[in-house]
Amino acid sequence: MSGLVVAVDFGSTFTKAVAVDAGSGDLVARAEHRTTIGTDVMDGWHTCRRQLLAVDRRVERAEVMACSSAGGGLRIAVVGNEELVTAEAGRRVALSSGGRVVAVVSGGLTATSLKALRADRPDVVLLLGGTDGGNAAVLTRTAEVLAKYRWRKPVVAAGNVDARDEVAGLLAGGGVPAVLADNVVPEIGLFAPDSARAAIREMFLAHVIGGKNLSRDPAFAAMVRAATPDVVLRGVEVLAGLHGDVAVVDIGGATTDVHSVIELDPEDANLGREVVATHPVTRTVEGDLGMRWSAVPVVAAGVEAGLVAADAELAEAARRRHDDPAYLPDSAAEAAYDETLARVAATVALRRHAGRQRVVFGPGGRVIERSGKDLREVDLLVGSGGVLRHNGPEVAERILGAVAVGAREEGWLVPAEARVCVDRDYVLAAVGLLAETDPVAAEGLAHRVGTDRHGSVRAGH
Repeated sequence: MSGLVVAVDFGSTFTKAVAVDAGSGDLVARAEHRTTIGTDVMDGWHTCRRQLLAVDRRVERAEVMACSSAGGGLRIAVVGNEELVTAEAGRRVALSSGGRVVAVVSGGLTATSLKALRADRPDVVLLLGGTDGGNAAVLTRTAEVLAKYRWRKPVVAAGNVDARDEVAGLLAGGGVPAVLADNVVPEIGLFAPDSARAAIREMFLAHVIGGKNLSRDPAFAAMVRAATPDVVLRGVEVLAGLHGDVAVVDIGGATTDVHSVIELDPEDANLGREVVATHPVTRTVEGDLGMRWSAVPVVAAGVEAGLVAADAELAEAARRRHDDPAYLPDSAAEAAYDETLARVAATVALRRHAGRQRVVFGPGGRVIERSGKDLREVDLLVGSGGVLRHNGPEVAERILGAVAVGAREEGWLVPAEARVCVDRDYVLAAVGLLAETDPVAAEGLAHRVGTDRHGSVRAGH
């Protein structure tokens, strides 16, 4: 590949585009425009394209690749057997595939629960059930219900492989669009998400992008390669290949997403208490932590965690942001409220993603109990989101540097001594898009994130 390649992210709020040198991964130009969801999402892209062309005319001939979370992104429902096994595994798969989990149903489907599932309006159903060679009754009965009641949204079936042919026949007989994947939980304690992730991506491209009616231009569907969070997670994997264990916290208007790629300690890879093993590549989405639509619950979470004191003025500031998501701070005091919300969102989201270690007393005496994914030895902590990109480095230092404060004393397994930087040019999505077609350029672009010296500090310092 030679010349330029353009990577576009059709986001829920903004459409971002970067022009990248396909040989080196150097960033040539970047542009953004509010996502034109009210007309046609391609309108925003055309504005970005004009901005890029003003910098380099080679953009006119460049290959264009895109990802999308516009129109609510990818909505996934998980239907499994046991809540703590297949349903939980499915939730993890859905999140790592770039989806927003809108429903988790355990025990299979009935006519009644199917009605509730329709109300949740999923774009894709991830159907799980049974370990390989185990009981397939719930899995096949769920397939029967979907077929009988004329379910028409795409289904990814990733359960007991012994029931694969029967499930496929049932769904096909009922006219249900479906794709088969390997079992996500082939045996207790084993988590195998890759095949299901690939199948979800296939369904996203084949059914979801066109189904959301985001654009009348067929070029839109031709550009989009995957859901944005799926692509970003792939970008984080590239970053981890360069810098070791990596965590990324993306503070958005509605959610705060955390992506992590770490080398698991053999002891953690198969913790005996977990029926679904920890995975090296993980994404979590905190739907109650955001700078605008979810600002009110951020304050509640901060008070509950002891990160901020109950304060009527802060609560009112959060309410203003919820009521007017387009609001931008117009004074130093309002900027300080934004910083507080971001600090709480980042800290709480990382705590939930990482989990906790504490001493408990049981029948056998004093033992150390751990939950979640241990991020204490993460080498690089990357911040993303407008509040970090559009403010000075000292703001990022305070927001991300606060993550580890007090964590050791309280047992939180968050990054303890990580180098901290900000994805100021918003290139992680582009890295993920380039990773499959031009890995050399992807690595070159990823270096831009890992070598950011603006506000580079140690977490907790």
